[in-house]
Amino acid sequence: MPEAEGGPELLSLSEVARRVVAEGIEDSMSHQRVSQLSREDPAFPPVVWIGRAKTVDWRIAAPYFRKRIKRQGQRPTKNEAEG
Repeated sequence: MPEAEGGPELLSLSEVARRVVAEGIEDSMSHQRVSQLSREDPAFPPVVWIGRAKTVDWRIAAPYFRKRIKRQGQRPTKNEAEG
């Protein structure tokens, strides 16, 4: 395990999806869903490109996924969609 005072713990989006499930945050999570969240959710942690891989700092991503409101299969209401 990395030390709390060390640098960022950068993980690929695939590894983020695996960790979300392994740590019991979600029952399932695909790397495609993590990628979608990274593009569409302004609250998603900053994405860092390393070569051709998108990565995020797990120390920021883990709290994001724990706090995220899950709305599986729901669409935003008209008022939410309008802003």
